[in-house]
Amino acid sequence: MSILLWGILPYVMVIVLIGGLIWRYKYDQFGWTTRSSQLYESKLLKIASPLFHFALLAVLMGHLMGLVIPKSFTDWVGISQHNYHMVALVGGGLAGLALCIALVMLIWRRRTTGSVFSATTVNDKVMYVVLAGVVGMGMVATLTGGTYPTGEEHNYRETVSIWFRSLFVFQPKVAAMGAATWQFQVHVLIGMLLFIITPFTRLVHAFTAPFHYLFRPYIVYRSRAALPQRTQTRRGRGWDPIGTPDNQKVRR
Repeated sequence: MSILLWGILPYVMVIVLIGGLIWRYKYDQFGWTTRSSQLYESKLLKIASPLFHFALLAVLMGHLMGLVIPKSFTDWVGISQHNYHMVALVGGGLAGLALCIALVMLIWRRRTTGSVFSATTVNDKVMYVVLAGVVGMGMVATLTGGTYPTGEEHNYRETVSIWFRSLFVFQPKVAAMGAATWQFQVHVLIGMLLFIITPFTRLVHAFTAPFHYLFRPYIVYRSRAALPQRTQTRRGRGWDPIGTPDNQKVRR
């Protein structure tokens, strides 16, 4: 079971994620969208959506630092385990709390606003359940995953991080992930499930962030020149050619 979960499933996840993105782009480009519901309700959305996205970026940066940077490097630069743990706990806890609040606001808005709820599909509901599971278990792992049931201290950088980095060299250290606390194991499993369903949900929009907006040239807007006072009128049928003197007159 450990080999299946921590040695095979991660690569299945990557295959489904990449294959699903290619399939979605090839056969469902018009569906590659967030299906925005801003027209139905914007008062709560303009608070919850930015909060969710900025908090998510902070959480992802924290995950990246914790999983990619080895413990030996922080020890080498003089950062003790206690200081690292406190920074990760405070920073990650605040980012996770903001993410939880934003997600609750988004779900509350979708459930209590009739027009938004009517536009919610079964696909959306499944996505929100999995997303809430990932965020919720992330908070549980952050707050309670630091110790084993026996009371012994658990350091995820000596278990989860080692396993994560080993995946990139195709030599998954299954035993390292198997030694992690159950909170981190459940969090990782639900996280892999989220990546598996991403290409087939509205979350696919995360792979089309409009970065080209940062580099495109400015758009120049020019106002129309003021037309002369229209005082003369004449009767007739049809339209005058554009740009002719008669065209400057008002028709009845």
